[in-house]
Amino acid sequence: MTKELLERFPALQGLDADSVAILEQSSRVAVLPVGARPFEAGMECSNYLMVANGRIRVQQVSESGREIVLYRVGAGETCVLTTACLLAHESYSAEAIAETEVTALVVPRAAFDRLLASSKSFRDFVFLAYASRITDLMLLVEEVAFGHMDIRLAQRLLELSDRGDSLAITHQDLAVELGTAREVISRQLKEFERRGWIRLERGRIEIVDRDELRARAHEDGV
Repeated sequence: MTKELLERFPALQGLDADSVAILEQSSRVAVLPVGARPFEAGMECSNYLMVANGRIRVQQVSESGREIVLYRVGAGETCVLTTACLLAHESYSAEAIAETEVTALVVPRAAFDRLLASSKSFRDFVFLAYASRITDLMLLVEEVAFGHMDIRLAQRLLELSDRGDSLAITHQDLAVELGTAREVISRQLKEFERRGWIRLERGRIEIVDRDELRARAHEDGV
């Protein structure tokens, strides 16, 4: 089963036989239901998580209860926070939630350390994924710190509506996605509705004028 799941990670296809053997002997397969929490803030990090199927949301929660989505881990990806915690021997500072059923390969710390030291292919895989996700996080920080909320909201609505004009999403969900307060999102959505770009319904947002929304999303000055 482990060997089959490894096929979901193209960057590991060149892994040598000894490294594959370590993974087969040491790791285990975990199946997580929707809503499961692979880790929470303050939890000790003792395993390297490799998602073969499904999607996990990693988010930060403030003392006041506000949430911000840091990133998502999809099929064939790994969690950068887990990597950082393993390397620094620190506990988690955020939480993860399974948005779909997830099948993951769980590699114990001892095996992770051994592979990191002995296998160049595994080491490249770990640090390439780490570097890529760090870049994404820096962009997120830039967006939250300097981005115009109306532009970011327009962009997010367009991203979510790529399969249709009707979005089953709440104001709170959007606030979490964009790292702001629900009141800010509600105020901005009402302005979009006033302009005729969207129509607000209970638990749902209808895209009315996609062209105007797209024009706002691509406006200079972000």
